Amino acid sequence: MNAKIKYEFSAQTWQHTSPGGWCFISLPTIMAAEIRTALQSEEEGWGRLKALAKTGNSEWKTAIWFDTKMNTYLLPIKAEIRKKEAISAGKTIQVILWL
Repeated sequence: MNAKIKYEFSAQTWQHTSPGGWCFISLPTIMAAEIRTALQSEEEGWGRLKALAKTGNSEWKTAIWFDTKMNTYLLPIKAEIRKKEAISAGKTIQVILWL
């Protein structure tokens, strides 16, 4: 992946309501609108954009997905990263994304 654009933000983690639901961070809507305008042509199925994410000392390859109901991109936070960085639902974390 050729990471081109760097985004930094803080957001609160939340957990999907399904059993064993994934944890996510919703990107700020203004940032998401900027990303969608610039990179929508690069989206894959379901509004997916490949990304490199970092929080704390952990960096991982991932993707963000555009959620039309929330009108923003969602970044899944892997269990391995949540464990390493002591992240639980409701915690505000600093994230760096390269798209």
